[in-house]
Amino acid sequence: MQEKRFDKKHRLLKKGETQRADGYYTYRWTSRNGKRHSVTARTLEELREKEEGIIKDTADGIRAENKNVTLDDMFHLWSKLKRGLKGNTYQNYCYMYRTFVSPEIGKLRIATLRKSDLKAFYNSLMDDKNLKIATVDNIHTVLHQVLEVAVEDRYMRTNLSDNLLKELRQSRNIGQEHRKALTVPEQELFLNYLRRENTPYHHWYPVFSVMANTGLRVGEVTGLRWEDVDFEENLIQVNHTLVYYKHADNGCYFSIHTPKTAAGKRVIPMLDEVREAFLEEKRYQELSQLTCKAVVDGYTDFIFINRFGNVQHQGTLNKALRRIIRDCNDEQLAKNQKDLVLLPRFSCHSLRHTFTTRLVEAGVNLKVIQDALGHKDFSTTMDVYTDVTKELRQREFDNLQDRMNQKKYKGNKAEEGGKN
Repeated sequence: MQEKRFDKKHRLLKKGETQRADGYYTYRWTSRNGKRHSVTARTLEELREKEEGIIKDTADGIRAENKNVTLDDMFHLWSKLKRGLKGNTYQNYCYMYRTFVSPEIGKLRIATLRKSDLKAFYNSLMDDKNLKIATVDNIHTVLHQVLEVAVEDRYMRTNLSDNLLKELRQSRNIGQEHRKALTVPEQELFLNYLRRENTPYHHWYPVFSVMANTGLRVGEVTGLRWEDVDFEENLIQVNHTLVYYKHADNGCYFSIHTPKTAAGKRVIPMLDEVREAFLEEKRYQELSQLTCKAVVDGYTDFIFINRFGNVQHQGTLNKALRRIIRDCNDEQLAKNQKDLVLLPRFSCHSLRHTFTTRLVEAGVNLKVIQDALGHKDFSTTMDVYTDVTKELRQREFDNLQDRMNQKKYKGNKAEEGGKN
């Protein structure tokens, strides 16, 4: 039978508890792996509070050694265990963690990490570093995975980052970014402006026409090779994506990604406008004596290249769009006409949404839309379809309101004329 022990105030001490000569209290225990551990406190009350936590952790299988493990330690463990990510996706995750997470909260111990720490960190990213929500979303993705490893390996009970990004969006009233599709008149104005040979942007017509009439992602379009286009069967093979990376460690480079899902690998038919655009690009390159000089992960003979023979990337295309929109609208405004069509500000991805809108307007079967866009989940297609349907409904009601206002205006004018 264990001998009873008392502290200097003659209070009975429990098993594992002792009081040192300097008055501090110590609790010692043995973890499941046979290792001895101890904690120290100034008072017996403080010690027993710690002790309760240790007993609960032991019962729940939480590692006793977690008190010394930092968030950075868990990241290193995650980086060794993580499988199934494409190389550049993995490198991008590592870049996000090392650039934003590690310098700020990487040294915090898992045992003392609180949800409030993560909230303060996310707020700092937006308020102090002025990061966009999309970038914070990327940082959250890797941080959530790192903490999930900590949960799975019993370093912590729950993933403290669960629902944190959703709460951040709600607290700041941030919704999902909505990319508005071009209307039919806007799309016609845009492509007709580029189609004209007397504009400085005529050479951009083929690539933007292909985007607007295929719904391909920008990386799928810029990654197309001539061998991917079958002019006899009027089909386009989509089996890879061109990706551009800019990392502090590895510099700037292009890479080829195969589709993440089977749905991403697909064959889509060429509309007449798309076939015309490809042939226009071929004629332009022959006249300009342009040839593809780029080789990316063994892929070459890319269709859309710049004047140096290198592949295009999204940043260059979006910059070109901003100039095209500006000059096209300037030309429209110079006409000084009523009810002018003007181009809204839009990006390459907006052209994918525009193509989807044209399919919905034409009553195309949802399964066909899913296959054309390369969606793995039908729910994704349904989400897009719902958004487009809402846009179309609102547009129809706006047009109805305009007609009613015009009718009311004419009626008032006629009434005024009768009185005179």
